[in-house]
Amino acid sequence: MSNSNEFEVQAVTPQQLQPGRYFAASYAGEHVAGTEFVIGALFVSWGVSTSDILLGLLLGNFLAVLTWALICAPIATQTRLTLYAYLEKIGGPNLVKIYSVVNGVLFCVLAGAMITVSASAVRILFGIEPQVNWYPSSLGFIAVALAVGAVVVVIAMRGFKGVAQFAQVCAPWMILMFIAGALATFPILADNTQGLSSLNSIDRFFKIADTHIWKNDGADIGIWHVAAFAWICNLAMHGSLSDMSLLRYARKSSYGYYSALGMFIGHYVAWICAGIMGAGAAVILSSSITSLDAGEVAFQALGSAGILAVIIAGWTTSNPTIYRAGLAFQSLNKKWSLTKVTAVVGVATTIIACFPFVFTKLLSFVGIMGLILTPVGAIIVTEHWIFPRIGFTRYWTTYSGRKMNFPAIITWGVSLLAGWYFESQLGLHLFFLLIPTWILTTVIYTLLAGRFGAKAHYPQAQPHEQELAERIESEKRYLAENRNHQESSKAWTTNRILSWLMLLICALMAVYLLVSGSGEFEWFKSWLILPTLAYFVFATTAVRKGG
Repeated sequence: MSNSNEFEVQAVTPQQLQPGRYFAASYAGEHVAGTEFVIGALFVSWGVSTSDILLGLLLGNFLAVLTWALICAPIATQTRLTLYAYLEKIGGPNLVKIYSVVNGVLFCVLAGAMITVSASAVRILFGIEPQVNWYPSSLGFIAVALAVGAVVVVIAMRGFKGVAQFAQVCAPWMILMFIAGALATFPILADNTQGLSSLNSIDRFFKIADTHIWKNDGADIGIWHVAAFAWICNLAMHGSLSDMSLLRYARKSSYGYYSALGMFIGHYVAWICAGIMGAGAAVILSSSITSLDAGEVAFQALGSAGILAVIIAGWTTSNPTIYRAGLAFQSLNKKWSLTKVTAVVGVATTIIACFPFVFTKLLSFVGIMGLILTPVGAIIVTEHWIFPRIGFTRYWTTYSGRKMNFPAIITWGVSLLAGWYFESQLGLHLFFLLIPTWILTTVIYTLLAGRFGAKAHYPQAQPHEQELAERIESEKRYLAENRNHQESSKAWTTNRILSWLMLLICALMAVYLLVSGSGEFEWFKSWLILPTLAYFVFATTAVRKGG
């Protein structure tokens, strides 16, 4: 499980750059996750309209993809460094220590929420009551959370490639389960809509959706809130540049567009499907959607396969999140083993997972997390791209021998205070703080850095920039000369075909239920697990043989 070659402080070498399929699988796996059950259900509870959901998510996810592709990925592939290694060049070692602790703790809490989501499915197998409070109400749930967390930690300790390969197996099936669950529960909603028995037109879809799912009950939340949330819910990864840790392995900066698989499948299709499943589960149980956890929703829609879906969905998100947290804490002492640090972080995260407080307040938490980290992302972007264009020297803190970039830490603090003022005193919604905070950070940091020494010229700058340009050119030559045309073995091809055949069977079962009506619902829930298990056997073998 060693990941000693994770390039924690050095630039990733050309030989270690990974093909696009790893990033496609990683983004699809991480963002088609157990928390989508939670967020999809919360949108239903907001009382927004169907059109607000469909259009707002479309706009917000488009902005998120652009942020990954045009900001995070280019910086990652130009530097080939982790966020923490690059921030040290900009902010000095003392700023990195502060940021790493803040960032690491936030990622631990976020990963803990993902493990809690997985545990919410496992608890059904043991008859444990739903955990909808901020504290655990059952010793059995604590035991389940610890066991689920142990599996997550083992996978995260394998490093980037292990995390990506796990997602490569799980992502296609996870995507299908969200769609299948929505198709399976829609006939139930149709049966409970006056004058409707089945779905056969777009008008009927909106009729059912407006009646049972997104009811438009006059809430203050509208299309712009939905769009803003979709943009900022992963702000820590793209705008705050934490995904430099993943994208530094990308052969091309255009791999940042693979985030579209996560956004438009996970944060568009999956959120919508989760809302449908949540509304369907509430009808089945004659309950309120706010009293159901992710495990209960998935179980009611997909049976045993739903339990497995939530377990794996939590894993595919918590794995890379714990990996990021491990990198954050490892940056505190470069002599520490990343594998051991990840193990310690995983233990702490698993303990957090026993307390479902983030799980119950997820939307607010991810918004606050992103906005806490956003000023640092804005500072890095300013120094990386703006400084060279206005005649300032980037990395001036390193060249001047400073341990702390005081303009950066002052700007960070002022920006956080400004964000608090904008929300608490001016009434600006949490989801709308990104743009004013980013602009303010850029202006303040540029002015302060100019006074502290960024305007000066340093003799180390030119050879350093020349070395960077030569490394980038050498990398391009290597990639051009060593294009990977790996031939697949016959066994790998056969297993891959069989795995996709199992997915096709799952899809046909869901379509059959949609066409035949809710009378076949129990049959669907009982038998869906069989092609599911067969898929994982074939897909795991295919990935292991195919690399």
